[in-house]
Order: sequence, then C-alpha cells, then structure tokens
Amino acid sequence: MSPQPEDLKYWLALARAPGVGTATFQTLLECCGDPASVFSTPPEKFKSLNLSPQTLSSIASPDWAAVDQDLQWLSGSPQRRALTLADPDYPPRLREIADPPPLLFVCGDVAALRQPQIAIVGSRNPTPAGAELAHDFARHLALRGVTIISGLALGIDAAGHRGAMAGAGRTVAVMGTGMDRVYPPRHQELAEEIAARGALVSEFPLHTPVCPENFPRRNRIISGLALGVLVVEAAKASGSLITARHALEQGREVFAIPGSIHNPLARGCHALIRDGAKLVETVDDILEELPMPAVSPASDAHAAQASSESAAGNEEHDRLLTALGYDPVSVDVLVARTGLTANAVSSMLLLMELEGRVSSQAGGLYLRRV
Repeated sequence: MSPQPEDLKYWLALARAPGVGTATFQTLLECCGDPASVFSTPPEKFKSLNLSPQTLSSIASPDWAAVDQDLQWLSGSPQRRALTLADPDYPPRLREIADPPPLLFVCGDVAALRQPQIAIVGSRNPTPAGAELAHDFARHLALRGVTIISGLALGIDAAGHRGAMAGAGRTVAVMGTGMDRVYPPRHQELAEEIAARGALVSEFPLHTPVCPENFPRRNRIISGLALGVLVVEAAKASGSLITARHALEQGREVFAIPGSIHNPLARGCHALIRDGAKLVETVDDILEELPMPAVSPASDAHAAQASSESAAGNEEHDRLLTALGYDPVSVDVLVARTGLTANAVSSMLLLMELEGRVSSQAGGLYLRRV
C-alpha cells in the first residue's frame, strides 16, 4: 500500500463532520492552516464562521471510530488511496475548479486521473442506437489514447465505460456513494472491472448511502477531471445537462450528438447545441478541439489485441463498402448484396459513420463517402 500522510486522519475526520461541505472545509483551512490545527483550535475562534452546533460538536469530539474504519478500508488493498488537496497526486485539472473536493477516495490506478479524459454521459434509459453510439465513441476514443470518465449509472454511462474497455483503454467512474457501496448494485462486477482497468473515485466517506442530492455534486467531479463532456441522448430535464453546465462553468468543452426531432431523448442534446455545444458526428469532431493524446504504453498489449480483432473484420467491412457503391442505399439492400445479417450490417455502418467513411441520409439510406 502507498504510504498515507501522517495527518490523513484529520482530513478524514473533518470530511466526516456534519455541515462541513467543500466551502466550509476551505474556510476552516484558511482559518487554521490545516485540518490538524482545526481540531486544536479553541472553539471561540470559530464564532465568526457561523458554524452549526452539530459542526462545532463534531470538531470538539471527532468520530474517530468512523475514521478508523476509513483507515482500515484504505489499508485493505494497494489499489486504495485517499488523496487530499495537499497531496501531489491530486488530479491537477480537478484542483483548478472553483469547488474541488478536499478529499478523494480512489480505488485503482491514481495515474488514470491525470490522463487526458473525455466524459461520456447521457440517459439512463437510452435507445439501443444511443447505447451503441456511446459504446462506439468510447471505444474509438480509447483506441486514440483517451481515458473515458463517467458516473457508473445505467444506460449511457455504462455503455461508455464498457466501450472504453473494449477499446483496450482506461476508464474512470465517479461514484455518488461511499466507496464500499456500488450503485446501482447490478454494476458491482462492472465497478470491479473499472478498478482493474482505471479507477473508481468518490468524495464521500465510507457508508454514504444513495442520496439524490449527492449525484449533482458527483457530476462536477466528472466534468472537472475531463477535458470535455460528450452528451449522448439526454432529455430536457436530464442530469447529464447538469454535468454539461458544470463543464461550461469550469471552462471545459461540451459536445453533443444530435438525433431525430421525434426522439425525446435528443431534445437535451439539441438544446445544448443551440446554446453553443459542438455538434458531433465523428470522433475527429471531438479530438480536433483537444490536444491529441498519445496511447498509454500500459495499454499497448490490449491495443494490439484490439487491432488484431479489428483486422479480422476488415474483409467484411470491405465487402460492405463495395456493396454500398456510390448511390444512397438501404440496410435491406445491403443485406441482400452482402449476405450479412441485418445486425452485422447496422453495426458496421455505425462504426463506418463514426470513422467518417459513411453518412446517413434521409429515409434510412446510407451513402459512401470514401
């Protein structure tokens, strides 16, 4: 296990004090210098800070038993860390936002938090096409060396995480609960895979349950760690728009994939585009706005495997391109020309569209562009 700083227990105790959010934590640091000094400062010095009686009581008598549980959890695996604002490993992009979390619990590779990241967020109940888009954009970005960050939720979040791993890349999940609780529970296995291929992150102490108000707070961390946020299928009242708003406030890029005017899950994306988000059709639309990252050496072996798998499908892709010709054509016609299944043709067309080799036309037709 990486050595924990001597004063970590005071950071943990202060993070657990009721009424001590990000702003109050920062105020106490400015008042006292460091968390250890907060607990040795006479209570009368806090009068001007308007702290609640519960907060003052917790400072006078910290919950050391809960802190010991935090420390025991941290000592349970070399993958586990608690990063304070004073830690040199604290992610620099996150440190720059207006309200950085004073303490981050991490399970996985801390270095993943410093890599070039794109957030992929969207509906918890996407259409099949929306989930495929999120997966394929994440996969292609991962193959280009980008780490994918999201919130471990159902739908688009999960598709983004899985797409990154399918592209032999890293992925980061920011949780809205304590690190000992995976939400939704069905994503326990996914969370374990993410920890092995990237990192799980939370600002909340252990045993923090599912609380609706915690997820908007989580979203500012997702956008704060990222260079930009890609929104895939979001209704007008989607929580993904909160992430996009945080991104704008933090000076991050915001990208949105347009959809059918008849799809209610496209309306949030369309609203973002009207407000200045970049309309995205291919991965290059994202990368041209950002510094081009280099592929991490740690993923070279996985990338070689992914490249091999991709090469195996090149023959079918070539057959499909030949069948497309140079006039708009439907999926049914392509199935008849190639002998491939409708699912295989649709999947390949989606990938080719992401790569800019094919464009979709009105009436469900496709046109070759190369």
